[in-house]
Amino acid sequence: MAVISLEQRRLRDRELDQPSRSYAPWMHIDVLLVLAAAGLTAIGVAAIYSTTRGRDPLEFDAYFMERQTLFVVAGGLFMVFAAWFPYQELSRLAVAIYGAGILTLIVVLSPVGAEVNGARSWFRFGDFQLQPSEFQKIAVILAVAAFLSRYEDHMTVPRVFFAIGIVAWPGLLVMLQPDVGTALIYVFIGFVLLLIGGIRFRQVVGIALIATTVVVLMINSNMLQEYQTNRLRSFVDPSSDITEAAFQQRQAQIAIGNGGVQGRGYGEGTQTLSGLVPQQHTDFIFTVIGEEFGFVGSATTLGLYALLLMRILQAARLAKDRFGALICSGVFGMILFQMFEAVGMTLGITPITGIPLPLVSYGGSSAIATFIGLGLVLNVRMRRFT
Repeated sequence: MAVISLEQRRLRDRELDQPSRSYAPWMHIDVLLVLAAAGLTAIGVAAIYSTTRGRDPLEFDAYFMERQTLFVVAGGLFMVFAAWFPYQELSRLAVAIYGAGILTLIVVLSPVGAEVNGARSWFRFGDFQLQPSEFQKIAVILAVAAFLSRYEDHMTVPRVFFAIGIVAWPGLLVMLQPDVGTALIYVFIGFVLLLIGGIRFRQVVGIALIATTVVVLMINSNMLQEYQTNRLRSFVDPSSDITEAAFQQRQAQIAIGNGGVQGRGYGEGTQTLSGLVPQQHTDFIFTVIGEEFGFVGSATTLGLYALLLMRILQAARLAKDRFGALICSGVFGMILFQMFEAVGMTLGITPITGIPLPLVSYGGSSAIATFIGLGLVLNVRMRRFT
């Protein structure tokens, strides 16, 4: 569990001594976290518009930008609700939320689910699509946090394996879609929560060996589709010309390199205008930022992520209970892994997995799930005195 420093304890005691009106949770909202999230969404909407508006200046298409704006507004409302609802109550509801999420992951594998880009991961409602695996990230965080919060400093081997099982079931269902990227996010969330939950070093080694074995077996099985194995092959051999993934990664790196220090200017990226980077408004959105805003824009974006992650960590340290600290830690792991992987695959330092850049890439399910996670972090921080 996170250790609270003497200075933080004094601050808490001083605020507790204030009149009862200071207990209003909304008075303790983390403004910096909200501003960092708002800055990232603004960058995302601008980048999405740049890459999807079309090449003819007289026929600009704002379809994707308008939809992403709608997703951001919806996500903001969900964030407010997640911050308003007392998070302690979620400890009792975690099993039900997790079970409902597992049910949706099973149903989406049936003919009811829609197949997009080779993965049956979506429900389609008219012009909108819903990806249940995105929301299951939050369910996994709540379920593992609720379980680990009961056993402070008493993480026996059976309890460790039970926590792993909570992560493994949705991970396996997502692999059947197949969606390797989201499954990896589940794994990283579980690993972070177990570390914070007090797992011993020898247990960490054991989990690492098991995870490595599972990955090797998965790669050598028929679970992965051809395009997914090609992604791994292109990462191992970037000079390969036989796969679409190799082409994607090369074009992404060219776009990043084109930006230089200050970028080519908004809407002036040659790779972006020519449409040479596939899936640029989703998985490769960072290439738009790198090409049009250069190193300055890229560093600004990463700086906002750093600020966001630091505020989440501070919320974990200030949490008044173990459950709240674990929720914040899970959200931290979720955003950190997605950010590192989404940026890394555009630079060629990680394999292509199709993971969106949180709050920046186009997509409603990802944006709303991320906002819910941030709402829970605000919730924990705001209620640290009540």
